[in-house]
Amino acid sequence: MKMIFFMSSIILFICNILIILSSIVSKKSFIDREKSSPFECGFDPKSSARMPFSLHFFLIAVIFLIFDVEITLLIPIIMTLKISNMINFNIIIFFFIFILLFGLYYEWKQGALNWTK
Repeated sequence: MKMIFFMSSIILFICNILIILSSIVSKKSFIDREKSSPFECGFDPKSSARMPFSLHFFLIAVIFLIFDVEITLLIPIIMTLKISNMINFNIIIFFFIFILLFGLYYEWKQGALNWTK
């Protein structure tokens, strides 16, 4: 048992040394202006790379993620149909879909789903 622990420790040590050596050897020693600039299809960038991000686009992405996660929660609920009481199942599904539709209606009324403002 001690021999296995000793051999695994040696292998771990050798692997760590190899990782450190490969990271030291593979470092680039020169800094190129073309390599450090943002890639713009071979052209020099015409404006700053730090342009403000559209908050509306971000909001649409978050809404998509929320509804995407909700759809993935519906699949296990459908799988439990065989082992659950039908009345309880219908109540749970009704409230779940009601909350989804209410959230969609709220986002629609707030104007978050309108792309042009």
